[in-house]
Amino acid sequence: MLKAIREDEEAIRVFGYSTLSYKLAAFVVAAAFAALAGSLFASFIGFIDPTAFNVMESVFIISVVILGGFANIKGSLLGALVLVLLPELLRFVGFSADIAAQMRQALYGLALILLMLYKPQGLMGEYKF
Repeated sequence: MLKAIREDEEAIRVFGYSTLSYKLAAFVVAAAFAALAGSLFASFIGFIDPTAFNVMESVFIISVVILGGFANIKGSLLGALVLVLLPELLRFVGFSADIAAQMRQALYGLALILLMLYKPQGLMGEYKF
């Protein structure tokens, strides 16, 4: 139903479905998962402060979604797998820590540029722009 609402909300309303209730339910479920993730993260590190969340963390999360593909859970999992394993593979190449960190950022950027050029919906994305 949420895919149908994303594609054409007005058509779903014509068939008598309450799109507001579906969107509200999706929002509540997403908020519950965010609260669970936040509480688990807080218990893992012991405390939360603003420095725990920086710009690079946000860029990484957005990169995972863009690489994997929009509107697809499997794509997001694949994107996370690729972007988590990439730094681990660079660890065995033998670069120093400073160079490996810069190469990781450069590879993230290169992967995003190539994906936007050749496959804009992501590796497994269903949503076409």
